[in-house]
Amino acid sequence: MELLNLAGIAGVYTLMLVILIAAVAMVTLRSLFHSALALAAVLIGIAGIYLTLQADFLAMIQILIYVGAVMTLIIFAVMLTEHLSHQTVRQNNRQSPLAIAGICAFLFCLTGVIVRTPWPLQPQNQTATITAMELGKAFMGQYVFAFELISVFLIAALIGAIVIARKDK
Repeated sequence: MELLNLAGIAGVYTLMLVILIAAVAMVTLRSLFHSALALAAVLIGIAGIYLTLQADFLAMIQILIYVGAVMTLIIFAVMLTEHLSHQTVRQNNRQSPLAIAGICAFLFCLTGVIVRTPWPLQPQNQTATITAMELGKAFMGQYVFAFELISVFLIAALIGAIVIARKDK
């Protein structure tokens, strides 16, 4: 049983490593289309993390909504734009050292917060008490405005991509 537990932990860490590599690839690849595919790999990996946490409903929602719908919209918008991965388009700017310094400062602060925070584990808080029915009611009741707002932003992004891709006459 200990070997099975160790294999599960190794699998989770491997999945996290794959997510990290795909996230780095997403921001460093020169082709916007390949970056979108790397984003899809990150989202699928997050669904895998949900599965390891026994949140099957959230994993399926992650795959259906984000990987299915949102990534289709992003790839459609990328395909409509022209010359975004052309060789003459500059992929970096003078602010890269400042961005790296900001990332390092953020990671330093985040590590300090994680190390100084007490993480008490209480057995009564480790069991999930929320059912899929309650989660669905919350999504369609309390959080429906957030979903509608996201849909407006996605439609605006698609219209913006169409306007950019349109050839001027």
